[in-house]
Amino acid sequence: MIALPSTTHRVAPLQSVPPGNLLIHEIYLSVQGESTFAGLPCVFVRTTVCDLRCVWCDTPHAFTRGEQMTRADVLARALAFDCPLVELTGGEPLLQPAVLPLMTDLCDAGKTVLLETSGAHPVGPVDPRVHIIMDLKCPDSGECDRNLWANLDVLKPTDQIKFVIASRRDWDWAADTIRAHNLDKRFHVLVGTVFGDATPRDLVEWLLASGLNIRMQLQMHKYIWDPAARGV
Repeated sequence: MIALPSTTHRVAPLQSVPPGNLLIHEIYLSVQGESTFAGLPCVFVRTTVCDLRCVWCDTPHAFTRGEQMTRADVLARALAFDCPLVELTGGEPLLQPAVLPLMTDLCDAGKTVLLETSGAHPVGPVDPRVHIIMDLKCPDSGECDRNLWANLDVLKPTDQIKFVIASRRDWDWAADTIRAHNLDKRFHVLVGTVFGDATPRDLVEWLLASGLNIRMQLQMHKYIWDPAARGV
C-alpha cells in the first residue's frame, strides 16, 4: 500500500487489516449504471478507504466504515448472487493488495470482472482479463495532480477511461487530454457530468462541437433511485 505523506491518515483504517483480508464497505446486486456495461445486472464489491478527496465525491461513506472479511468470504458472497458481471469499486480498491488475487479468483470462476479505479495507483499488476475503468481526474475534482500518467502505457484496448466533468474548464481539459494522448483511438472513452453541476445538455453541446468520437454517459442509478441512496 503506497500513500503520499499528506494522505497517510486517509488510509489508516487499513493498518489493522491482516494480510490476505479485505476491508469491505458493502456487497450488493444492482444494475450497472455507468461504462459500456451500463444497464446490465452487476454485483458490486465496494471496498473501504480512498486516499483521494474529490470535491464532488458521492461515496464518502466508504472512506472509513467497513467490515473485515477474508478473501474467501468476499469471493463466496459475490458468487452467491450468480451474476455474470462483478465490479470492484470503492473507495479505492487498489489500496488493498488482496483485491488483486480476488479479481483473479473471480475471473477464474468465469465472471466478467470490472475494476473502477481513480487512476492514482499502478494498474499494471491487475489480471489482464479484468476490464479496467480508470478515472482521469479533471481540475475541478481537486485531485488532478494525482493522475498517474504512466498507467496510459499499461491499459489495454478493452479498458475504459472516464472523465467526470463539473465545468467548462473540466471539459476543455478533458478534450485537450484526449487529443494529446490519442485516447479516443486507444481506449473506450467515457464522459459524464457531476450530478447536479454541469448539465447533460451542456455536455452534449460541448461534445458535438468538439468532433471527438467518445461516449457520453449518465449515472443511470441516480435517475432510477434517489441520488443519495446506498446499495443500489
